[in-house]
Amino acid sequence: MNPATGIPLAIAADHPAFAGHFPGFPVVPGVVLLDEAMCVIAAAIGCAHNRIAWAKFLRPVRPGQALIVRHDVEASGAIRFEIMAGADKMVTGSLFNAAAT
Repeated sequence: MNPATGIPLAIAADHPAFAGHFPGFPVVPGVVLLDEAMCVIAAAIGCAHNRIAWAKFLRPVRPGQALIVRHDVEASGAIRFEIMAGADKMVTGSLFNAAAT
């Protein structure tokens, strides 16, 4: 993945998922991160039939943190992605096209 490119990802600081996740130390839930990343990747590649093959959460994402989603479509059709906050890798994973299987 080219470190100089990526798609900005913004999760509003007042997102309803923060209400109970976690009081006193709000963290973006993993399901919210993955859903938002899948939406921006689908828009970028023109395919909305992607499913999660695997994901690894490396660091907690805080409300309002500036994020970038980087992705590559591999020859196999798998889509590798990273969610970055500056130079820090927050999430890494892979998607597959469910319509093709």
